[in-house]
Amino acid sequence: MFIQQMQVGHMAVFAYLVGDPVTGDALVIDPADNVHGILALAAKNKLRINSIVNTHGHVDHIGGNAQMKKLTGARIIIHEDDAFMLTSTPPAMLRMFGAAQSPPADLLVSDGQIISAGNIELKVLHTPGHSPGGMCLYTPGYVFTGDTLFVEAVGRTDLPGGSWQTLYRAIKTKLFSLPDDTKVLPGHNYGRTPTSTIGHEKLHNPSVR
Repeated sequence: MFIQQMQVGHMAVFAYLVGDPVTGDALVIDPADNVHGILALAAKNKLRINSIVNTHGHVDHIGGNAQMKKLTGARIIIHEDDAFMLTSTPPAMLRMFGAAQSPPADLLVSDGQIISAGNIELKVLHTPGHSPGGMCLYTPGYVFTGDTLFVEAVGRTDLPGGSWQTLYRAIKTKLFSLPDDTKVLPGHNYGRTPTSTIGHEKLHNPSVR
């Protein structure tokens, strides 16, 4: 499995290129910006981006959706509870982030569904709290946590649709039940290190005790 973490756009967002080197199929998680850089990396590794997966619908994570879809024809995938956000970002927010309004989703997913790229399967873990449809993506050994869980921190819950109690419960039940050696791949470069593990977060994340 090919996984590459890339810091893109505003607010130190992490995008991820995930691909199957055998089939050449790939998906990109949260292409916030630098679409051409992501595509160059895919081409260098002989990967075709077939899916755009948004961990949630906030503009800082979906800003590159329109351009990525235009250049690749990839389908846009998001949790059903955040689908409305893709096409309703206020114009002022789009200008602030230099982003275009995202096209609507091509596929809506819910908890437990599988998103595939070649032979790679990512399981949807619905982890609301930062947003109603916030989700993480799990494959053995790795979990892409979006704005649910950061390195020794968690996503904010003071935005519309946010809830601290809901986020806390999601992290404790959906994420902290994963194997301790699962690598945490967060949605922002906000920590001392760019990645972590579930075991480390259970011991050292001050927000989730």
